[in-house]
Amino acid sequence: MPGAKNVLRKPLQPCSMDPVTGWFRNGCCDTGPGDLGLHVICCEVTEEFLTFSKQAGNDLSTPVPEFQFPGLKPGDRWCV
Repeated sequence: MPGAKNVLRKPLQPCSMDPVTGWFRNGCCDTGPGDLGLHVICCEVTEEFLTFSKQAGNDLSTPVPEFQFPGLKPGDRWCV
């Protein structure tokens, strides 16, 4: 998203390229009209977060090869 700024009014920085994250899979937490969840916050995931997400029905730790999703592990950065 050209010209996009973070909450400190500085240019957005990539969140993660390995694994690649973002609605557009460009490493940044920018968004578009089809992103119903508004994944605009970059976080470093913990085991507790991954367990909570899985229990809430959003399993982020299990790989989903058909979507080129490797599954996350503690320490990975991801757009939420």
